[in-house]
Amino acid sequence: MAENKDLESIQQAREMVERAYEAQKILATFSQEKIDSICAAMSQAGIAESLRLGEMAVKETTYGIAKDKQIKNLFSARDVYNAFKNMRTVGVIRESESIMEIAFPRGVVAAIIPSTNPTSTAIFKCLISIKSRNAVVLSPHPSAAQCILESTRIMANAAEAAGAPKGIINFMSIATV
Repeated sequence: MAENKDLESIQQAREMVERAYEAQKILATFSQEKIDSICAAMSQAGIAESLRLGEMAVKETTYGIAKDKQIKNLFSARDVYNAFKNMRTVGVIRESESIMEIAFPRGVVAAIIPSTNPTSTAIFKCLISIKSRNAVVLSPHPSAAQCILESTRIMANAAEAAGAPKGIINFMSIATV
């Protein structure tokens, strides 16, 4: 029985990576301004849901205190966003007489999300993936799957509402350890 679940998980991972890769090819064409507006929308969504997600994480995992989880969620959604919001991640990002640095996305990020800080890690990984014009597939720890799913749903909905392609943020519902 466990072998079947492992095989299902592997197949789901393959399907999600294919879906994410197709969406990423579209995201890779976006301007700096478009990427920044998507990330701003995601940040705001994470901030707005920070307490609820913290409560969900504590209820599901029995780790920590909801207000402390909220602080971590706010750090991921607000402070990490503020640290990179003015960073160039599209086209030429730095140039000197002898060197030109050009930002280029890599494709699909595989993000393993732990049970200890599940919601803040999901928010952070979604934000940094989109800022760098990469898709992301989140693989949750099974003991925190529901709060990670909700965090992922919030980030994906905010990104798509701001113009990101559908399938740019993905969640594995059949995850094994």
